[in-house]
Amino acid sequence: MSGTSDLWEPPEIQVAVDIVILTMRASVFHVLLIERGEEPQAGTQALPGGFLNNKWEGIYDAALRELKEEADLDASGLHVEQLAAYGEPGRDPRGRVLSVAYMAIAPGLPEPSAGTDASDAAWVPVEDVLSGKVSLAFDHRQIVRDAVERARSKLERTSLALAFCGRTFTLTELQHVYEGVWGCSLDPRNFYRKVQNIPGFVEPAGSVRRMAAGRPARLFRAGGGTVLYPPMVRPVPTES
Repeated sequence: MSGTSDLWEPPEIQVAVDIVILTMRASVFHVLLIERGEEPQAGTQALPGGFLNNKWEGIYDAALRELKEEADLDASGLHVEQLAAYGEPGRDPRGRVLSVAYMAIAPGLPEPSAGTDASDAAWVPVEDVLSGKVSLAFDHRQIVRDAVERARSKLERTSLALAFCGRTFTLTELQHVYEGVWGCSLDPRNFYRKVQNIPGFVEPAGSVRRMAAGRPARLFRAGGGTVLYPPMVRPVPTES
């Protein structure tokens, strides 16, 4: 190359993080959304997230910070994993923004409280987002869709479903996780048989939970395994 005009310069790219926080509430699959308090797209629903604070902040650290700042949630006890990177031109009117998205899962999360540039925060049924009933800013609906599909797929071959449960749980509560995430109904007898036939998936906790009616329910806990074999196969949707 000759001349300074031919010198390559790195593109100006801003780096951000977005977090898809998933949980079960009353057996319904929910995602945490905030209401943006600032432009662009002030007043619209979005995922918690934001830009890196400085050139020294790690991406994972930025995700944990945004969890605390925008939704007042502590990542302790959450299952957190990197989902994907999103960087299509035009996804953000502020310029070229590369967002690294994370998926976080935990049981019994409290009601969120908004902070920093969020004017509100709330749990929203996942189906309302996927169906378009609730519209999201930027490309956040695609990010939620990708996170949900990741969770649905991992429930088949890993013990990820247990991340939605407490330290001890009933098999009915575990079944509600599968039904909520997969969006289908499962036969209880077949479900219980499959779960208990997978080595290392769950084990008896040695206690029961008294129910308002009927017999006490046996409690289980994580069995220590992370891979399910045979897998829990997701039912194929039937055409109406």
